[in-house]
Amino acid sequence: MAKAVQKIKLSPSRDIPFNKLVLSQKNVRRIKAGVSIEDLAEDIAHREKLLQSLYVLPVLDADGQETGMFEVPAGGRRYRALELLVKQKRLAKTAPVPCIVGDMGAEISAEEDSLAENVHRVALHPLDQFRAFQTLREQGRSEEDIAAIFFVSVNVVKQRLRLAAVSPRLLDVYADEGMSLEQLMAFSVSADHVRQEQVWENVNKSGYDEPYQIRRVLTESTVRASDKRVQFVGLAAYEAAGGNVLRDLFEEDGGGWLEGVALLDRLVAEKLRTEAEAIAGEGWKWIDVAPNFPYGHDQGLRRLAGVPADLTSEQQASLDALQAEYDALQAKLEDADELRDEVDARLGELEEALAAFDNRPHIFEPAEIARAGVFVSIDSEGRLFVDRGYVRSEDEAPAADFDAGQGADASLAEGEVAARAVISLAGESSEPEEDDEDAERPLPDRLITELTAHRTLALRNALADHPAVAFQAVLHNFVLTAFYRFAPSGSCLEIGLRTPTFPAQAPGLRDSASAKAVEARHESWKVRLPKSENDLWDALTALDATAQASLFAHCAAFAVNALYEPASRYNQGRVSAHDVRTRLDQADVLARAVGLDMVRGGWRPNVDNYLGRVTKPRILEAVREAKGESSAQLIDHLKKGDMAKEAERLLDGSGWLPQPLRLADPAAPAAQQEDEAGFLPEFLAGEEDRADAGEETEPQLDAAE
Repeated sequence: MAKAVQKIKLSPSRDIPFNKLVLSQKNVRRIKAGVSIEDLAEDIAHREKLLQSLYVLPVLDADGQETGMFEVPAGGRRYRALELLVKQKRLAKTAPVPCIVGDMGAEISAEEDSLAENVHRVALHPLDQFRAFQTLREQGRSEEDIAAIFFVSVNVVKQRLRLAAVSPRLLDVYADEGMSLEQLMAFSVSADHVRQEQVWENVNKSGYDEPYQIRRVLTESTVRASDKRVQFVGLAAYEAAGGNVLRDLFEEDGGGWLEGVALLDRLVAEKLRTEAEAIAGEGWKWIDVAPNFPYGHDQGLRRLAGVPADLTSEQQASLDALQAEYDALQAKLEDADELRDEVDARLGELEEALAAFDNRPHIFEPAEIARAGVFVSIDSEGRLFVDRGYVRSEDEAPAADFDAGQGADASLAEGEVAARAVISLAGESSEPEEDDEDAERPLPDRLITELTAHRTLALRNALADHPAVAFQAVLHNFVLTAFYRFAPSGSCLEIGLRTPTFPAQAPGLRDSASAKAVEARHESWKVRLPKSENDLWDALTALDATAQASLFAHCAAFAVNALYEPASRYNQGRVSAHDVRTRLDQADVLARAVGLDMVRGGWRPNVDNYLGRVTKPRILEAVREAKGESSAQLIDHLKKGDMAKEAERLLDGSGWLPQPLRLADPAAPAAQQEDEAGFLPEFLAGEEDRADAGEETEPQLDAAE
């Protein structure tokens, strides 16, 4: 006959007045952890009950008899919370407390009971907390109420609710420990459950599953809130138009990501067109509108030389005050080792305010406005950028017509002039052509040609005897082309400064360090040169030899062509392969002579400019050359897009360059001759320069002598 299983008997439960309880020294918990006593007291007061009874033992006297008092070996934090409520007079001293009463004569000690209570306690799984918060929210509790009840910030509640809203399928993966909490947090960036599941399948198979990688994939078809287009139209306007913004509650997201790229582009185009229509009222012939124009978009156009608008007395006073404050700060900081943050910030504010005065609108002649145009775009900070005063070659009027018709153009009514403006988006335009009539010649053409042939030959002979004048003549021709007409040549010298265009625009070319440096240098020289080309020769003569050489180098640089061009098989209508190879070989020589370093020039390999446009073996080759075989093996299993993105991260800061950007002979010294910056031809050097070089300073005999 089977032996009956002995039934266990649970300790009895009873309510004991609080003033009959004392904290036991047998409680094993000594170190504070978890919710504070104060928060636990508030929670008990909020619920007006204990969610878990105290475990107590009778206190015996010396004879082993019960004294009516009870010690608490398990539940000490709850006891202290009740004690705090009693001290705050929010709980009566004799309030009944639910307790489990143990047996003092039991074999199991009070210390073991206290330890078991804490060791066998299992913390709530985070997912259960997320779902519990979601349930409370569905029951009508506000995020603020939930935060107050559980003594956390509202942002923590928002985070928990966002995690609970992730795809149920991914939550199950997380519950089964198939995904880390950090990965789950990354998926909360998107609210699209289908997209979340697709991304998880991809990254889980490829191993490309770091949280930052998950976020990048989920936001790859979006636009950052920091994008200049977003800054231009405003995030509020985008959201008001129905656009959705993805936000990351767990990481700094810079304002989030915009999902509606097409909507954003439409809002940008509409706002740019509105601004262009207002500018059209100024009377311009054409207005080109685009968020961003490619590098060299103004090539071949003549820039009008306007006059800065006059300042009012109030504006002048403000300018003087800003300049005085700026000069005073600069004087104080001359001997300072470093700038305090607030001083540095104030200097930046002053520089920006002074720059606004320097960049104030220019005033143009009405006749010039009638044949010129404007570029309207967005600058890198998301502000409207209006570049006025460009004349196309077909709109240039002959001198006679210009002199005769200037008054007529100027007399046009404002409405008539504005009606002529053609606003075009993305470079589309249709401007009416103007008539071009030749002036009547006082002498027969053939006679003039014969006479000037004699003069040309004599001038050639004379110029050959004057190297310094010949240099200035070439410089004059270069400057005319680079600064005044943007045409092949406006000089009598048949020396063309032809600036090659870029048939393919590389990403970020316009915003590159090289483009900005060239533009800054060009603007610096433009300020020094006369507004009228008729005064140019005298202005060049007034420059010293060093300045002439610097200006010459700047202009000559526009003619550099180191572009690769694919040649056709039969060289029909295109440059030959031999010509391209010769050009690139000479470009290598020039690059070594100037010590060209594309890394110092700011070029970095990324998905847009290289890695996303070559094959996987090329990507692996780049990583292998820069970081070694072990790094290449880390990404060789990835798909093309993921591999390119990860390679961009690995190559960052490595200084790696693709073959077309490297010097042909890296072992050759960067500068094989003396520092060219300090070298000038003899005919450009002054007497002091020749004396320093140890040469005689006596004037040379004239060739005629």
